[in-house]
Amino acid sequence: MARQSITFTKPNDEWLRAQVDGQEYMSKSEVINDLIRQARKQHQAIDWIRAKLDKAEQSGFTNETKAEIKAQAKLMSDG
Repeated sequence: MARQSITFTKPNDEWLRAQVDGQEYMSKSEVINDLIRQARKQHQAIDWIRAKLDKAEQSGFTNETKAEIKAQAKLMSDG
């Protein structure tokens, strides 16, 4: 595992410390890794939406219903 040294602003450091003190996480590193995982998942969902929009713009129309599109988006966000 790569080891890094980073500096936080006082409010961010206090927030991180509160997460650990609240026993939701065992360490600041665990909080940071969880935030990064969440950000990566969010970016994957955004990339999926962009790809669908690009494809839709190029094809013009779809035969999928609004419900089908929503279901696909939900699957992507849950996955």
